[in-house]
Amino acid sequence: MHKGRLEAFSDAVIAIIMTIMVLELHAPKGSQLSDLTAVMPTMLGYVLSFIFLGIYWNNHHHMLQAAKHVNGHVLWANMFLLFWLSLIPFATDWMGAQNYAQLPVAIYAVLLLMCGTAYFFLSKSLIKANGKESTLAHALGSDLKGKLSLVIYAVAFGLSWVNAYLSCACFVIVAVMWFIPDRRIERHI
Repeated sequence: MHKGRLEAFSDAVIAIIMTIMVLELHAPKGSQLSDLTAVMPTMLGYVLSFIFLGIYWNNHHHMLQAAKHVNGHVLWANMFLLFWLSLIPFATDWMGAQNYAQLPVAIYAVLLLMCGTAYFFLSKSLIKANGKESTLAHALGSDLKGKLSLVIYAVAFGLSWVNAYLSCACFVIVAVMWFIPDRRIERHI
């Protein structure tokens, strides 16, 4: 099975998710600079979520560049990832609208944990489809950064019940970790 359709479909879905997310942004009620304060929580959530979607898109692209083959299992693992990514606009809007209250932040943490888990499953499915000696398998190695991200998301969930802003700091830490594209794959291609 050719990977081109999977890549094109994923690109389109992620673009639609980003479009939906920006449509949830609303202009402030007034025309003064101080009126931006009311929309700032939503705007900050949008920026963070946009960065996460960009990170997933970028690394998804790199991972598929290293893969030679896809199969049905890979297609379903990819759909699992896209499902969780598609919930980001909802969770982002809720978190911002509720000014980073505990439950919306906890749900956002669970969502990011599920996105990370789905990405991990996709990478394992691609390695299985391409072989343990494939370029992708060598490039990803033990995937310490991916596993560490999952741990930080779990910590963020726990922290959301103590201090939602500490939980958000965990999200930022993961985003910073992944902001630069995964060089492991680029080195092996």
